[in-house]
Amino acid sequence: MKVLKFGGTSVGSVGAIENIEAILKLNDPKEKLILVCSALSGVTNSLLAAGELAYNEEDFTGKLKEIENRHYEVISGLLPRTAQNPLLMNIKNHINELEYVLSGIKVLNELSPRVLDYVASFGERMSNPIVAAYLESKGFDAAFVDSRNLIKTDSNFGNAEVKQEETEARIKDWYNVYNHQIAVVTGFIGSDDKGDITTLGRGGSDYTAAIIGAALDADIVEIWTDVDGCMTADPRLVKKAYTLKELSYQEAMEMSYFGAKVIYPPTMLPVIDKKIPIVIKNTFNPEHEGTLIHYQPEISGEGLIKGIVSMKDICLVNIYGGGMVGVKGFSGRLFSTLSAAGVNIIFITQASSEHSITFVIAPKDKDRAVAAIHKEFYKELQNKQIREPEIEEDLSILAVVGEKMKSTKGISGKLFRALGKNGINIVAIAQGSTELNISAVIDKSDLAKALNVVHDSLLLSPVKTFNVFCAGTGNIGKELFRQLKNEKENLVENHQIQINIAGISNSRKMILAQNDFINLENWETQLNEEGEKAELSKFIEYVESLNLPNTVFVDNTSSKEVASLYEDLLNKNVSVVTCNKIANSGEYRRYGKLQRLAKKNNVSFLYETNVGAGLPIIKTLQDLIISGDEVTKIEAILSGTISYIFNQYVGDVTFAEVVKQAQDLGYTEPDPRDDLNGLDFSRKMLILAREIGLPLEMKDVDIKDFLPESCLNAPSVDAFYEELEKNEDYFAAFKNKVAEEGKKLRLIGVLEDGKINVEVKSVDATHPFFSLSGSDNIISFTTARYKNTPLVVKGPGAGAEVTAAGVFADLVRVTSV
Repeated sequence: MKVLKFGGTSVGSVGAIENIEAILKLNDPKEKLILVCSALSGVTNSLLAAGELAYNEEDFTGKLKEIENRHYEVISGLLPRTAQNPLLMNIKNHINELEYVLSGIKVLNELSPRVLDYVASFGERMSNPIVAAYLESKGFDAAFVDSRNLIKTDSNFGNAEVKQEETEARIKDWYNVYNHQIAVVTGFIGSDDKGDITTLGRGGSDYTAAIIGAALDADIVEIWTDVDGCMTADPRLVKKAYTLKELSYQEAMEMSYFGAKVIYPPTMLPVIDKKIPIVIKNTFNPEHEGTLIHYQPEISGEGLIKGIVSMKDICLVNIYGGGMVGVKGFSGRLFSTLSAAGVNIIFITQASSEHSITFVIAPKDKDRAVAAIHKEFYKELQNKQIREPEIEEDLSILAVVGEKMKSTKGISGKLFRALGKNGINIVAIAQGSTELNISAVIDKSDLAKALNVVHDSLLLSPVKTFNVFCAGTGNIGKELFRQLKNEKENLVENHQIQINIAGISNSRKMILAQNDFINLENWETQLNEEGEKAELSKFIEYVESLNLPNTVFVDNTSSKEVASLYEDLLNKNVSVVTCNKIANSGEYRRYGKLQRLAKKNNVSFLYETNVGAGLPIIKTLQDLIISGDEVTKIEAILSGTISYIFNQYVGDVTFAEVVKQAQDLGYTEPDPRDDLNGLDFSRKMLILAREIGLPLEMKDVDIKDFLPESCLNAPSVDAFYEELEKNEDYFAAFKNKVAEEGKKLRLIGVLEDGKINVEVKSVDATHPFFSLSGSDNIISFTTARYKNTPLVVKGPGAGAEVTAAGVFADLVRVTSV
């Protein structure tokens, strides 16, 4: 036989109760069933509210009428008219009785726990006869059973303790003579030795089902609710949370204790002793398999844990002092006095030095806890043997739970590394000897972020999510969005990476995702039509305040103002990916600080595109260094722009025409002089020097000017082009000379003996840089290992497509760290 419990939402409407009929039809028609039902959803709260109104001498008749009408509506919607009268009379009698009780409360101005239990019991006493009558009208052999005759308790009203032996005997005696196939039993309520109604406290109807199931050795206890089962995390905070197929009793107890609302821990105790499985199912989605809670589930699977649970609002109390060290019975006195004061301890941790004890309580218990400590330890506090209790508020507890943790090494390391990488500070830690649970106290403002981070990191989520904010929507920015859009499915399916764009800003407008992320199919339209006026400080403030897990800031600008914000972002545990060279080629002091901040905060600061667009130059150099090689010389052509210009500057075309063509193709900086004056090239060489440990500044780079002074000093870009035309004879002289000698013009940078030189040279066919074509870059590393034959990296070094691809690659590298 089975015991099926239906909660308030499962009996809260006509449609919900009709679902119960459909669920029963899924069972063997010969199988005996016991249904334990709650009050209609919201009715218990309405009853208690009516009691408070009466106690406060306020009018309760409106609330009473609301309760009455609610039941009348359910009856009229479920049953034919001919079957309604007995139920309508039953509701009327109960409402009259309730009105009499409430009037007494109002007159006597007394609302004792005993009376409150009596008032609360009306919900189940009215709902269960309706369910039984409806099932009977549909051809089921069902009858209503009042659990007050079965569940015997003490007189602790509001949270009565069940007398297990007497209750079990009563249930067995009743069931031995019960002659119907289905029993519809009131949940939540029982009675004491005097016959007074008692309630079983939180989760009372679940408890009723478990007690009956254990007493009758049921095959299974089914808890029907309004969710598909126990989930890996709170779906309101973790969108990727999913339903667990199974849990052990211990896992379910741990998850329930720390906030999983689906089942209440004490309700499982009767069935745990008998090893009776429990299944959590959804009344409104009965086809879903739900969550099976049983004795020994499988612990295999991808996830390192079963779930993450939390308590949103807790208070931490820390007691410390030299007078605690080696003193026997101190902890016993502390926790006994807190218990006597009615303070529930949620979490305890103690230093091995015995110098301090830290425990967690509900905020509502804070004042009582402090008062109890002052009273019990008055002498120790006066003598300064212990310090005044320290109270920390606005905290939350996050706990990871799973049987698999016992057999898997490094779970704690993965957990704390994931939290630390995202800037989530851990205030206190606790782990039981069963290794089923690791709990951490964190700042309340970090809770949602922490849950998502841990859900991803401990493999509960099949896909790891990164939240990206982008500055710059020029050629590179647009191309990056195109590539991200085209590769979205590939990233998810083959690499388990999901990249969400949470914000976009350019110099004119910005858009910040509020409830959902920005759709890359129409990001430009969204930005132009829905975006607000760009304000960089506000944009960065939003990035930091949103506090999303795995946040990455991408800089596709050449803005000094944007680059100045990297330090703040890294300090807020936001990774930075940038093609903007300004930060890394500015003061060496700042370059070093950015490296240290990234390392300190365990985030990424990636800038591969600072030197060679999409070419793996910095990564190659870093790998050489980290593997112990020594770089003795770097020779490079690192301006795809100038490579393109020199390669195209042949025949009758003018130098100005070639430069304009390069700009139109997106090869140049917004002001082409930043390329042609060698400054951009020099920045790249300076960055390479710093990567191998040389503390050089821009003034240390020896640049030989190629452009005439009038071109360099032109007041605008348009004026610059005019000057290029005026100086065509100067440029043509270079062109004609190298053509006659069979050579080619190349802007070459050399880093050797701690010095950097950048100048235009003419090279012949014997030089390795002679055959460079188009906008290609080339770099050769001469090292202790690559002494005779330098290591060479060659390929396209300019253009939006390859640069965006480099930014894309860095973004993916962040996800793999």
